[in-house]
Amino acid sequence: MNGMPPHIAQLVVGHGDINTTMGYKAVYPEEVINGHPAFIARRRTTRPSEEYRTPTDEEWEEFLGHFERRRVALGDCGRAYGTSCVHEHSCLRCSLLRPDPDQRDRIVEIRDNLRDRIAEAEREGWLGEVEGLKVSLAGAVQKLAQLDERTRRTTTVNLGIPAFRDVAGRTVTVTKDPS
Repeated sequence: MNGMPPHIAQLVVGHGDINTTMGYKAVYPEEVINGHPAFIARRRTTRPSEEYRTPTDEEWEEFLGHFERRRVALGDCGRAYGTSCVHEHSCLRCSLLRPDPDQRDRIVEIRDNLRDRIAEAEREGWLGEVEGLKVSLAGAVQKLAQLDERTRRTTTVNLGIPAFRDVAGRTVTVTKDPS
């Protein structure tokens, strides 16, 4: 009601569908067009003006470099700009790794290798090794589940279009009472 963009309001209230949010108030394109700049202007008044200066070439290159460094062998790291990897590049263990679907076979290979290494470590009595490998194995299993979930969400199901004869071809016969 105060000019917040509907998609931001959707996230704030936790609706999974923008139409749910839109149902609370009819929002017209003109309101969005007029409300968004007002929302941005109000938000900017709460921030220091130096945040809105034009970055230097060095700052811009450093910013772009951050995103280039986020690309890893198994996908993309979701860590925030300006932060280093706190997980010592143990990407399979890290919740910030967004695995690349093209790397699924590689993750399966890593998972299988970890299982073999756990069996070897258990045979040899390397209990410290077993513990660390199990953490990595749990991460690999979780990344595969994440890929499977993403695949399930993007798979479409064709329900078909009902044919006219299926809808209109039905007739009701009424029998007359002989009395």
